[in-house]
Amino acid sequence: MGRTYENRKASMAKTGAAKTKLYSKYGKEIYVCAKNGGTETDANLSLRRLIEKAKKDQVPGNIIEKALDKARGGGGEDFVTVRFEGFGPGNCMVIVDCLTDNNNRTFGEVRTCFNKVKAKLGAQGAVAHMFDHRAVFAFKHDDEETVLDALMEDDVDIADIENEDGVLTVLAPQTEFFKTKTALAKSFGELDFEMEEITFIPQTYTELSAEDAEQLERFIDLLNDCDDVQEVYHNAELP
Repeated sequence: MGRTYENRKASMAKTGAAKTKLYSKYGKEIYVCAKNGGTETDANLSLRRLIEKAKKDQVPGNIIEKALDKARGGGGEDFVTVRFEGFGPGNCMVIVDCLTDNNNRTFGEVRTCFNKVKAKLGAQGAVAHMFDHRAVFAFKHDDEETVLDALMEDDVDIADIENEDGVLTVLAPQTEFFKTKTALAKSFGELDFEMEEITFIPQTYTELSAEDAEQLERFIDLLNDCDDVQEVYHNAELP
């Protein structure tokens, strides 16, 4: 696959390497999404996307149902989304998205992770402006023009489309996720997506030394150990 695709894939370091972390992450996200937008996936498109993603990551059905049942009950914790931004090893840019019911606890845990690798926690907006919030679909296809024409025919607001080594990557505003997916399915049937995300895409990349790359890996592992951390994004280009 192409270098751009590999850089993009590497820049979206996911939490949840362990199953327990993965299940907890999805359970919390599904609960919050269902509580805020309703438990019916036909009406709550964000919930539908999240459940589809959870199933693709092999999250058991009972974990999903438990989160939905909790949301239907109307009680439970009041989680809020918190975003931290800063500069990691090698001065790469880092975004850390969290769901928390205790801001002070989460801030303390994330700050400790930054301090342990001598990274710098910045103010809100410090680096987010250097990332684009995008819906990303990557799949094997050899005709960029045909795909572009099909999406334009359905009035999808495409930010970019790339063709590298037989892998097409379609980027659209994050609000166009379902519109893009529906248009692709309409024209090409069920596609086997290699990437199907709403994510942050770096506008530029920071090349790291081998030593800084090791520190970044340690940094992400530390963040993964924080229960409130949901996603970690960076713009590092790894050696």
